[in-house]
Amino acid sequence: MLVVFRAMTETKDRIVNEARELFAKKGYDNVNVNDIASACDIGRRTVYTYFTGKDEIYMAVIETELERLMARMAAVAQADLSPDKKLLEMIFTRLVAIKEVVHRNGSLKADFFQDIMLVEKVRKRFDRKEMGILRRVLNEGVKKGVFHIDNIGLTAQIIHYCLKGLEVPYIKDTLGIGVSDAMAKRIVENILAGALRVTY
Repeated sequence: MLVVFRAMTETKDRIVNEARELFAKKGYDNVNVNDIASACDIGRRTVYTYFTGKDEIYMAVIETELERLMARMAAVAQADLSPDKKLLEMIFTRLVAIKEVVHRNGSLKADFFQDIMLVEKVRKRFDRKEMGILRRVLNEGVKKGVFHIDNIGLTAQIIHYCLKGLEVPYIKDTLGIGVSDAMAKRIVENILAGALRVTY
């Protein structure tokens, strides 16, 4: 039974990976289920065993990328850093990772902006997890006397939505033109220090 489950998981993962490659090369509109099945060397009916159609496969591709991003953020949250440094590192890890995902996927970059509502649908679970990680880091900072925050949950939400608002200009390279990474980090650090009343 375990062998069968593992084989099914491997097939599903292969469908998602091959679909990501095809979407990246050709764009979402120029790929169909037959193309994905052919790339995986399986029948079209096998694809439908795992997915209801191309939209669901596309959402699985986005979800896989978001899971990788979440793993990177979780690693930073668990790192041996002070809460303020963790938060700063998480912010830049997240922005850089989102940019890498969109640029790595080639034609998917255009689809990312075109189908933003579809992306938002998939992102709901990621958003909840991200706010959970932010709450944990903020809570750690309050307990250690680094942050002075009246409402941790609301603060986590505000940081989360600020980061979402920065994604598009950051991906399109229209944010901070001519500003070095070091200077950008200092600016964000100053904003956080004031907003969270950081104690050094």
